Amino acid sequence: MLAAAGLAVAGCSAPPKPEVTFYAAGHSVAVRPTQHCDENVENCSADPDAAAVLRVPAGRPLQISVDDGVAATPWQVVFRYRVPGGERVDGRSEVFAPDKQFAYTLRLPEEGAQLETVEVHQFGAVLFQRVDGGIDFPTRATWVLSVDDRDDRG
Repeated sequence: MLAAAGLAVAGCSAPPKPEVTFYAAGHSVAVRPTQHCDENVENCSADPDAAAVLRVPAGRPLQISVDDGVAATPWQVVFRYRVPGGERVDGRSEVFAPDKQFAYTLRLPEEGAQLETVEVHQFGAVLFQRVDGGIDFPTRATWVLSVDDRDDRG
């Protein structure tokens, strides 16, 4: 009887939140979402401790792999990098259609640029009409990577 009750409770637990894996220079890190909502962008939870850090040397690509739960929805990569002169530049990938893209390789467009931060944004199933007539896709979940950009020569 007690075993059956344990199984019933285990069957009612929430499924694990999807992870995103970042890979660079021979190392990887799996990241939980720092913010996660249901598909209608309701019932949200936050986990600020979920953000991770990974060493990404200047000029090297960052590979990003999303699990099936993320790939089944529209998603996008948002990033910031620093050019050799010190200026910070914001960028973003295209929005990937559901079930079309399970991985993405981020290559910065400028030689010698240093990646600083990366976020994977999963979009919700609802759309919001803007006052100017445009449409906004609300972010349902976010995975955050901070880049360790220490110089290996020092």
